[in-house]
Amino acid sequence: MADEPAPAAETAAPPAPPKRRRKAAPKAEDTPAVPAKKKESAPEVRAPRRATLAPERQRLLSLRRALDVRRPIFGRQAANRYWRIGRDGAWRRPRGLQSKQRRHYGYRTQIVSVGYRSPAAVRGLTPSGFRPVIVHTPEDLERIDARTEAAIIARTVGTRRRLTLEETARRLGIHLLNPIVKSEREA
Repeated sequence: MADEPAPAAETAAPPAPPKRRRKAAPKAEDTPAVPAKKKESAPEVRAPRRATLAPERQRLLSLRRALDVRRPIFGRQAANRYWRIGRDGAWRRPRGLQSKQRRHYGYRTQIVSVGYRSPAAVRGLTPSGFRPVIVHTPEDLERIDARTEAAIIARTVGTRRRLTLEETARRLGIHLLNPIVKSEREA
């Protein structure tokens, strides 16, 4: 019985799964030979990525970045104990008579004080050096200096007007800090 050959079905490998078909490449006649022309419109002014600042302000901006690295996280007293206190990270000054944080015990977190403040000339600027300006209408955009100021569209503005404001800002070359439509350069 050992001399008998095994049936062919038992020795053959199982059939391979069917291969997936690739998506067909577009035919040459489907693609237009000449690209479609864009609408004729005013040339788009490119918005600056960084503000134009005096050398002294640039130095103070880099100093502010260095100070931000060294500045501690100002924790509120008992923020680790109660969720309602620690959840938002808001600072409140410790006022208790026996408060260890108020008395600057070394094992407590630091207290906010004027020594941690950034230079006054660059206070309130964005990291790229722009002064943020909140806008509601296209007229607000026209009053902005594109070299030193950047626009923030107000949160009360609806989507339809927001899109027109973004298009106006792009046309005027104004840097927008909160766009919903990102251009190819920003993405």
